[in-house]
Amino acid sequence: MKIGDKVRFLSDTGGGKVAGFQGKNIVLVEDSDGFQIPTPINEVVVVEEDNYTTGFSEMPVSAVTNDDEDYDPADRPVTFKAKPMEYKGGDRLSVYLAFVPVNIKEMSKTSFDAYLINDSNYYISFAYMSQTTDGWTLRAMGEIEPNTKEYVEKFGFDTLGDMEHVAVQFVAYKRDKSFAMKPAVDARLRIDAVKFYKRHSFTENDFFDEDAMVYTVIENDTVAHPLVIDTKKIEAEMMKTVHREDATKGHDMPARKRTKDNIIVVDLHATELLETTAGMSSGDILNYQLDVFRKILDDHRMEKGARIVFIHGKGEGVLRSALVKELRYKYKKYPFQDASFREYGYGATQVTIK
Repeated sequence: MKIGDKVRFLSDTGGGKVAGFQGKNIVLVEDSDGFQIPTPINEVVVVEEDNYTTGFSEMPVSAVTNDDEDYDPADRPVTFKAKPMEYKGGDRLSVYLAFVPVNIKEMSKTSFDAYLINDSNYYISFAYMSQTTDGWTLRAMGEIEPNTKEYVEKFGFDTLGDMEHVAVQFVAYKRDKSFAMKPAVDARLRIDAVKFYKRHSFTENDFFDEDAMVYTVIENDTVAHPLVIDTKKIEAEMMKTVHREDATKGHDMPARKRTKDNIIVVDLHATELLETTAGMSSGDILNYQLDVFRKILDDHRMEKGARIVFIHGKGEGVLRSALVKELRYKYKKYPFQDASFREYGYGATQVTIK
């Protein structure tokens, strides 16, 4: 018996064509409506015609042979696919973005798996993106079946800085049945990079056996951070910003100072950047300092000729070495040198924006 053969049921009327196999004992019989019916292989016989009640010549399954002695029906691809289950209350959309450490016992070295969770009775067709200096970058796209989760990407601490702002856009629908139409979703989320360095940020949840960090995209048809453009509110906020800028002129920004020579000075010591380092390893702290370093360079990328001094301290030279590596490979166009010894001793590096 092989895929494409016409078969008749022995214990019931009707039959169809062989569409595939499940294991050695189950054959998938596709009827005239396209449904695939799992049936024990000893309960069907091969026939020569489409008429399953008369005018056929039977050939017992036990008599079917194959020229290939190694032939195994289990090797055939399984085409049968059960329809997704629907659950009470699942007609309200609930979608989540989750991050799971690959090795939670080594938080300073682990990478992370990202998942989109569709906790609803709808299919969703999604796009998952992150914001860059030039716009948005597509990280993953696809379709998620009802009440399932979908792996979307793996990332490490080295790319965590690219994920401060992410967006999930999707449309929801059902197949082969009518459904209540849902508005297209455009959810923007701010990902707190500091949380990834802390073990307790990952907690027990309903979706994974492992601890995970779960962000709500939409819950019970309510978008976590809906994209609503309110022109009056924007105008009011712009006026507030102008007043704040006027009020703060001549005042230094926290952790970012300007000298009389208009040099920007940033202190990367952990005690200046973090309220506490409790629960953070030396690797966690270093990665956070590098994230701040990258953000400062990004904030001033349009200020051609600007000079920025990063105070890293002498110590064992670990932070300085990490900064130099970043400047040589990621920021090649930015010249750098040791900062003024008289002002900062051995513990600072000056970068010029080009």
